[in-house]
Amino acid sequence: MKKQLLLLLPVLLILSCTARKEESASLNDLAEKYVRLGLAIGQYDTDFVDAYYGPDSLKPVSKQSTFPKDSFLTEVAALKKSLQQIAAETKNDTVRTRTNWITQQLAAFGRRIKIFSGEYESFDAESKDLFGAVAPAYPEKYYQSLIAELDSLLPGKGPVVERYQQFANRFIIPHDKLDTVFKTAIAEARKRTLEHYALPETEHFTLEYVSGKSWMGYNWYKGHYNSLIQVSADLQIFIEKAIDLACHEGYPGHHVYNMLLEKNLYRDKGWVEICLYPLFSPQSLIAEGSANYGIEMAFPGEEKAVYTKNVLLPLAGLDTTGTDTYFKALAIKGKLNYARNEVARGLLSGAMSDSVATQWLLNYTLLNRESAAKGLLFIKKNRSYVINYNYGQDLIKQYIDVNTAGHPDKRWDTFGYLLSNEITPADLIKAK
Repeated sequence: MKKQLLLLLPVLLILSCTARKEESASLNDLAEKYVRLGLAIGQYDTDFVDAYYGPDSLKPVSKQSTFPKDSFLTEVAALKKSLQQIAAETKNDTVRTRTNWITQQLAAFGRRIKIFSGEYESFDAESKDLFGAVAPAYPEKYYQSLIAELDSLLPGKGPVVERYQQFANRFIIPHDKLDTVFKTAIAEARKRTLEHYALPETEHFTLEYVSGKSWMGYNWYKGHYNSLIQVSADLQIFIEKAIDLACHEGYPGHHVYNMLLEKNLYRDKGWVEICLYPLFSPQSLIAEGSANYGIEMAFPGEEKAVYTKNVLLPLAGLDTTGTDTYFKALAIKGKLNYARNEVARGLLSGAMSDSVATQWLLNYTLLNRESAAKGLLFIKKNRSYVINYNYGQDLIKQYIDVNTAGHPDKRWDTFGYLLSNEITPADLIKAK
């Protein structure tokens, strides 16, 4: 009997390996269909695909004259059903992770297809489908209390918003100093990131200054560890934005996030779904949240203020007087960022007119009129995407704090894990 069992073991192992290979092949086939679908949607919705570095063979070869909403939604449903079946039957944690990640991305596909077709839902329902999360809402008195904190901090007398703008205007980077200041900040952010991560030797980026955009900075990831980073030079840019953009768009933000996913999952493991980055998807909550929190990772505590005061302000030819007060004001301003969500909620529901929304941006996010106008355009174009910056950042912080409690030396390792794996917003929300 024992001899028969021993003879049977190799057969069982072969059958098990064959089953795993078939399961993997089936999942890879669905992943390719997911990518093909995303690229097909991007033929019509030009904002849909943020980055693609996969094979040309997955790109569409033809395009219908009208947006095929129904057929796209049917394909989304079919793919989700097939993935859920694999997830229900598999005993492999990696397969389950991949199927779950792609399924949540497909939920966003479905919602974006409807939005592109003019079919809308509430702000929270939309953000749940697109980004896997519903951001907390705060009453107006919450923002008023933060403005009151600023009132006691800022010098001078008069309306808080005006005093803040007058104070902040002392820290605008002169246009002829922009390139020097930005390149210095990026180099420092890169140096600090390289102290913790081994990046691909061929990684690099190109820096451009542009105008007429609704955003302040953007990373266009090109694949093969290469990014185009654009900065809107037609806006007044305040000194703190040098480090913010250097980290958010570059190191350890979008540039590093996309590189690590490409290398660790697409190149090393062959997970084809990663070669497509759909902008309106749960992936963006991870991307924007980690990019914003990456500022704190690279310049923790007072280090951003110290580096700005000692290096960037002199480089920009600006007076360092009042720097400490300015950064205390910026900390309060950061808490006010959730007001952008309320503006988006109001605009999307019709409860806020453009003029009321603009006044909220002026009063509660402390943007000047130039930036408020851009902010309004951004919200109208990108809708509930705004939650990824504030709520996304808070979820990333929460995840890292919970998973490194008592082990602060593990923060970069945990952050790197977030940047290198198929993490979903649900994974972050569970970390409480």
